[in-house]
Amino acid sequence: MDQPLLSAEELDALAAGMSDGSIEVDTGFNLQATVRKHDLASEDSSLGVNISAIDMINERFIRQFRLGMLEVLRTSPRVNPARVQIMRFGDYLKTLRAPLSVNVMRASPLRGNCLVVIEPTVVFSSLDNFFGGFGRGVGQLPPGRMFTPTETRIIKIILNVFIKSIKDAWAPIYALDFEHVSSEINPQFAQIADENDLVILSRFDAEATEQGKGFVDLVYPYASLKPIRDLLRSRVQTGDGNEASDKKWHGELEAAVSDSSLEIQVLLGHLTIPLSQLETLSEGDVLYFKKPDLARAYISDIPAFDVDVGTVGSHIAAKIESAVDPKQL
Repeated sequence: MDQPLLSAEELDALAAGMSDGSIEVDTGFNLQATVRKHDLASEDSSLGVNISAIDMINERFIRQFRLGMLEVLRTSPRVNPARVQIMRFGDYLKTLRAPLSVNVMRASPLRGNCLVVIEPTVVFSSLDNFFGGFGRGVGQLPPGRMFTPTETRIIKIILNVFIKSIKDAWAPIYALDFEHVSSEINPQFAQIADENDLVILSRFDAEATEQGKGFVDLVYPYASLKPIRDLLRSRVQTGDGNEASDKKWHGELEAAVSDSSLEIQVLLGHLTIPLSQLETLSEGDVLYFKKPDLARAYISDIPAFDVDVGTVGSHIAAKIESAVDPKQL
């Protein structure tokens, strides 16, 4: 067995020296550097997906979804987006209770599958509206209760509207093609990620009537959106992405600001004097300074041009010689 580098007596002497201050401690490198704990076994949600971009996609989705529901189910439910959350998939599953319409979706070309969860209240209120009712929902269903063929047909109609709406919502940023893979009534059987993997939850609260309140969830695996996180960060668009409308807006804005009045000031030169000399100045004193070859023209206190000052007829004029690059100042 190898012998220790220090004996017991030497270790005691070292500890005593550190305690009484005779031996300096904290003499390593980068002592002022700040560190942040990182768990290699879990994803780091602080490095990536722009939640504000997902919020904007959800807003576009809601507009399309309401119009689609009105067209096919004769109902236009009030749909409100909840706050987008990043959470562990296992924690999300704990918030659900069967039976639910749990639908696995493939979002090509992203890797992995997404999850669309429809609460039974949304299904039954849509079914009631479809057959001329007032959109009444139902209470809690037994855990093993299956959806009937008619209810399944309504779910399929809702999913078709959902897929078209979310596809249109993503179109200005990234072209996604959503495809239905499978359906379950128990969310435990729809494993799109491991329990400790992060997912991005977008919840939409749908309300047809006071008795017909429910939710629709769209769950993205966090890992599937990470490859396009730079695109989400840099390509957030607040408009409809229509290039023609953008050009028209640019033209109207340019025409509106072209008649704005701007004040130009021309600085012929400047000099520096001591405060003591300034205090002794009186009327008639002359200050001498070297005139530069070109004067500097300012617009709103921002240097804009180098100009040559002269006269044109009976007027004093400034001839623009060159533009000033603010980066070189």
